[in-house]
Amino acid sequence: MWAYRLLGPSRIGPVQVPTPSESQLAANQVLLRFRAGGICGSDLPYFRGEPAAAVPLEDESSYSSCLAGASLHEVAGEVLASSDPAFDVGANVVGWASGMDALAELVVCNTEGLVEYDAALSPAAAVMLQPLACVLYAVEQMHSVQGARAAVIGLGPIGVLFAHVLKTSGAREVTGVDRVDRSDVKDAFLMDQVVVSSAARWAVQGNGASTPPDLVVEAIGHQVGTLAAAITATAVGGEIYYFGVPDDYHYPFPMWDFLRKNLTLVAGVTPFAVRQRVLRAAQEYLRRHPELVEHYVTSVFPYAEAQRAFEVSSTPARGRLKVVITA
Repeated sequence: MWAYRLLGPSRIGPVQVPTPSESQLAANQVLLRFRAGGICGSDLPYFRGEPAAAVPLEDESSYSSCLAGASLHEVAGEVLASSDPAFDVGANVVGWASGMDALAELVVCNTEGLVEYDAALSPAAAVMLQPLACVLYAVEQMHSVQGARAAVIGLGPIGVLFAHVLKTSGAREVTGVDRVDRSDVKDAFLMDQVVVSSAARWAVQGNGASTPPDLVVEAIGHQVGTLAAAITATAVGGEIYYFGVPDDYHYPFPMWDFLRKNLTLVAGVTPFAVRQRVLRAAQEYLRRHPELVEHYVTSVFPYAEAQRAFEVSSTPARGRLKVVITA
């Protein structure tokens, strides 16, 4: 079957690999025919050639050992075989590719991270249910959404979803901060204002706001400075939710500022045990807000143009949010 794998830094290409069969399925697994996959910011360091804990190399000295299909975990596909009685052959499902290896003709996935999606959705649109599920779970973990003055640092595909969910969850106002001008989607994602700035400059200057935010979501990750900016920006007694994926195992932390401001820091991933529940919640959320699809999925590439899809996803730009690859 076809699959794509990393050939070198920022270079992926097609390979032929053995086709998985129904006999290889363990308990509670399905064999999917790939229909669509969304590129997540957490896939991009791997694409650039950096080591990734979620996608280890068999031989760290050689790219030839890179996993076929990686790194891509947001997947929509058709069930071809199933060892889970809750998933019928022919069902269209969406969720997590448990091996981070979705960029392949056929994919074996654990069913704990999948649900059947509404037939009214195209596979490319259905893919957005996975990141939306992650955002819904994260907002559940926050302590201070109702009536909050909230800010989201980083208005990529995850950040704009945070803005929308925070507002519909009762935040009084939502400010979005990004180096890229996202004013074109300000209204679509219910932001009260959009600030075009680096996180550090916005945190210091406060953009002239008389009252700092009491809830800040760090939705960038992949660097250490933005967490410090969130601490600088947050009001005394406020809360920070760190959602961005850390590339470094250890972060320098302005503990004195954090302590003196009596802040709360929350972080985490979406646990396996809740993934089906939050995917269903995401589907219900999208039923209530169907207009999000047209604003969210902005770039769709056939799998033969996977290299281009990753390049586009790696360069944020006005008018571009979610990049999706389709079969």
